[in-house]
Amino acid sequence: MAVKKERTIEETLKDLEELVKKLESGESSLEESFEYYEAGMKLVKSCNDKIDKVEKKIIVLEENGEEHELS
Repeated sequence: MAVKKERTIEETLKDLEELVKKLESGESSLEESFEYYEAGMKLVKSCNDKIDKVEKKIIVLEENGEEHELS
């Protein structure tokens, strides 16, 4: 069984950009537009979660850096 690789923030943003293009084209049915919107909102949440993880890692690194400087 293959391990599913987590998508990067950049890959997720690219997917989101593609969905926005589909929505802006005006060529989608109402049902398709809703599906694109729903998928887009999931991608936005995924990006926010990934960014939060990165921010937390940065905070930990900064705190660890300050501790080493004081020693």
